[in-house]
Amino acid sequence: MSFGLILCLAFLLALTTLTTLSSSTTSPNSPPDWENPTAIGLNKEPPHCTLMPYDDFQNALDCQRFRSAYCLLLDGHWKFKFSPRPEERPTEFYLPDYDVSSWDEIPVPSNWQLLGYDKPYYFNSSYVFKRNPPFVEHQKNSVGSYCRTFTVPARWRGRQVFLHFDGVESAFYLWINGQLVGYSQGSRTPAEFNITPYLQEGENTLAVEVYRFSDGSYLECQDYWRLSGIFRHVYLFSTPTVHVRDYELRCDLDQDYLDAFLEVTARIHNYGLEAAWHPSLEVKIFDENQVALPLDPPLKAESVYLAPGEESVLRLRTTVANPKKWTAETPNLYTVVLVLRDRGGHLLEFLSTKYGFREVAIKNKQLLVNGQPILIKGVNRHEHDPDTGHFVNEESMRQDIILMKQHNINTVRTSHYPDDPRWYELCDEYGLYIIDEANIESHGMGYKPDVTLANRPEWKKAHLDRIERMVERDKNHPCVIIWSMGNEAGDGTSFEEASWWLHHRDPTRPVHYERGELRPHVDLFSPMYSSPARIEKYATGQPDRPLILCEYAHAMGNSVGNLIDYWKIIEKYPVLQGGSIWDWVDQGLRKKTADGRKFWAYGGDFGEGDSNRNFCINGLVMPDRSVTPKLLEVKKVYQNIGISADNPGDLAQGKIRIQNKYFFTNLDKFQVDWEITEDGDRIQSGKVGPFSIPPQESQVVKIPFTPLQPRAGCEYWLIVRFRLGEDTSWAKAGHVVAEEQLQLPFSAPAPPFEEEGLPALDLKETEESLLVSGPNFNLRFNKATGLLESWKYQGRELILKAPTPNYWRAPTDNDHGNGMPKRCAVWRQASQERKLASFQAQRLSASALKIQVAYYLPAVESHHWVDYILYGSGDILVTNRFQPGKKKLPEMYRFGLRLQIPGEFEKLEYYGRGPHENYWDRKTSAFVGHYRSTVTDQFVPYVSPQENGYKTDVRWVALYNGEGQGLFIQGLPLLCFSALHYTIEDLTQSQRGTRHTVDLQPRSLVELNIDYRQTGVGGNNSWGALPLDKYILWPREYTYTFRLRPLDDPAQLPKLSKVKFQTPKK
Repeated sequence: MSFGLILCLAFLLALTTLTTLSSSTTSPNSPPDWENPTAIGLNKEPPHCTLMPYDDFQNALDCQRFRSAYCLLLDGHWKFKFSPRPEERPTEFYLPDYDVSSWDEIPVPSNWQLLGYDKPYYFNSSYVFKRNPPFVEHQKNSVGSYCRTFTVPARWRGRQVFLHFDGVESAFYLWINGQLVGYSQGSRTPAEFNITPYLQEGENTLAVEVYRFSDGSYLECQDYWRLSGIFRHVYLFSTPTVHVRDYELRCDLDQDYLDAFLEVTARIHNYGLEAAWHPSLEVKIFDENQVALPLDPPLKAESVYLAPGEESVLRLRTTVANPKKWTAETPNLYTVVLVLRDRGGHLLEFLSTKYGFREVAIKNKQLLVNGQPILIKGVNRHEHDPDTGHFVNEESMRQDIILMKQHNINTVRTSHYPDDPRWYELCDEYGLYIIDEANIESHGMGYKPDVTLANRPEWKKAHLDRIERMVERDKNHPCVIIWSMGNEAGDGTSFEEASWWLHHRDPTRPVHYERGELRPHVDLFSPMYSSPARIEKYATGQPDRPLILCEYAHAMGNSVGNLIDYWKIIEKYPVLQGGSIWDWVDQGLRKKTADGRKFWAYGGDFGEGDSNRNFCINGLVMPDRSVTPKLLEVKKVYQNIGISADNPGDLAQGKIRIQNKYFFTNLDKFQVDWEITEDGDRIQSGKVGPFSIPPQESQVVKIPFTPLQPRAGCEYWLIVRFRLGEDTSWAKAGHVVAEEQLQLPFSAPAPPFEEEGLPALDLKETEESLLVSGPNFNLRFNKATGLLESWKYQGRELILKAPTPNYWRAPTDNDHGNGMPKRCAVWRQASQERKLASFQAQRLSASALKIQVAYYLPAVESHHWVDYILYGSGDILVTNRFQPGKKKLPEMYRFGLRLQIPGEFEKLEYYGRGPHENYWDRKTSAFVGHYRSTVTDQFVPYVSPQENGYKTDVRWVALYNGEGQGLFIQGLPLLCFSALHYTIEDLTQSQRGTRHTVDLQPRSLVELNIDYRQTGVGGNNSWGALPLDKYILWPREYTYTFRLRPLDDPAQLPKLSKVKFQTPKK
């Protein structure tokens, strides 16, 4: 039969079908498809797994979809016309003779809002348009009209041709050569059309009309940028007339989790006008070396008869003897090749996919993968690129996966929609568990039964369609271990029915939905932002199913405090199986200021009006995937190897316990090295192992360090690191997967400070000042304020602004979220307003002087004392003491002294936790060490300015210039500090999300905070939760002491830090 006759007959058949399908849309009284919740598609192909026909066996084995001879990628530049409203769109642009030569060109894939057409909107839980389902405001509903031409390859003659859109937001119509082909909505799953009847010889015209919003947008109210356009790949693919339209691979392991029982279900469709007799299917499985596996029995079957337009289902079963299993730890993949032949044995097509053998189940209230109760060490991930928005290319996907693997993340929840198909192939390849989420969120409608769309009959079809299309597309991916029915869309009959369908359609995976809570139509308890105490309460009650936090540890700005507290509880109770942090990447968009400086834009930065501002900036990585200190904490807490000592005696002998927290990995694959540090500097090191420790077991091993003879005043630490023994796809050999630091029980007392023989101090007093001088230094105190206004050493001024009591920090995003700036404003006021109660100087000896300064703090009706003991050596001991009054006070966010020193003191050296930023509730990953850096590098450029750059558990810190001259500060015993070229005021915003880091200008000074401590940054959520109680500075008496001393040679630092001062009494 000729190609032309096939086209003619197929066109008549399709036209009849299309006329029937579209009759409801042609009535003048009918709403448009894009404002009709029951019109979810027109002439679309049924959903199926991600597939591609190949022309020969080797190409199928290689499994590169877009390299197939039967694939034509249509990405590139298309003609484009932007219309602000539907009424202004060109209504006949799809006609072949319509002139689009003057139109703009737009890249596909893309979002048109990022290319100068219309504006991006960011909302968390609101709609861009007025809520009135199913209608959308026309004045906000811009339309993009796309056109391009293509020519079908000659070798496709006589075959079926399908046009496949991986993702279009939000709804669109399709025309080929002036003929309406169909309509689609549902932005995150494919829309596929059989365009064979509409094709012509030579060049063909393709036209797409995309609506920014539709009734489908009511189900796409996710916490992300509201963008539109053809944002995923578009391609043609060709199949034979008899084609494997869909297939499913389903695996079940035997009771010992060794042999695999594989069932292949294939749907053979006859697109021709003649019957097909006895098409046969053969399935082969190949290992990584492309060697075929023996199958018992072989996977072969044939269909008896296929009438025109009919579909036959073939089921093939076999046993695979002990294949390598797939897990996130061991992503072993095989290549499955499907070979379709006609009745004469002639080849019709090859299909293929990568596949991993694994089993998921819930038993004894635990989620099991291959029989093991894995822990979900996860993140939520939006598809986001700072330049291209919702179009994320493969390079970016790989970058995300590699970073996740390198930081011990094993799970991704595809919040809140199915991702690009390539993402799943890469997760199969690299090894990540996926919680696959349907594109359903109607957050802006509310959750109550009488308002949620999930309880409205006219919206049921749309709910079920989105879930079905996700499942049918992604069912063959071993990485997908949980189906999620959506997010924050209320609960109701639509989800109950969807759950029933899911469990019958795919009984091999559990069903998740947070709003389902503990109802029978969900298999997991999946709360979001439950505190550590709440999940422990669930575990100690009468749990009936596993708890996996679908969202937790909201990572907005300087956050992710108390992550270790979550995981101490999770690892304690078997029914608790982890969770997914919100979220992976800051959703900032790259933008430029008027003078050309780049910055990360968030909601409201495009002149779009109302927005949730920087609530989209919640990532563990920056928009460009720069790593933040938050991610380093995640890596440490999520690590799969525990390193501890059973008791100090064992530790002194080098005996430590290694716990293998992996579920499928023996520790013998890792290199192990160790080092001993003395005051942060390495003095011994070596390699041990490897240790053969099976999964979920522990063993005591010995680190062969040389016995130590502790030096006076020194601390000793053992650091043990586990590294990859071989290169992997995500890291080179030597990459650290786990590490721990243990303080060794060795010490010798530091020599006491000797006052005898020190130079004498000279004391003078004027009406305004108290003047103290010694060899090479001079100090001046203001008697009216009690402040140390000047301190000169060798003629150089060491302070630019006097040390003052401080109880305030620049609010973090979490602080803004819990109302701290208003609730705790009295502490900011107290930092600025003091009344001098007394100022006294007392000579302790010829070489020692004590100055006592007492303040009354009217804002908090409390008292503060600063005592200085000055020595002829130039040392100053500073004791900072606070005592609250009777007034009921809110929590305090900092207790310390704040001063400014010359900007030339740029070099920074300290012994404390680092090298990265750390806080009281986020310091597990920051080891105590001797670090050298700069003040400039202390700044952490959070997208929106806030408190940053802090260091805790600091023994001493020094700041000095290029000549080594500066200031030495020693904690007695510990202090916390920050040193930045920005002031607290520079970093403070009146409300969250009103400024950007680009607005900051570094100052030619160093603002130095010498603190007792700050309240933690918090980590439960960013809209009300305080940090955990134990990480809050509740108003009570606090006292700490530190030592100040001029520095003129950094080589003196080890010696300076070994002197023991007697901490002054009150």
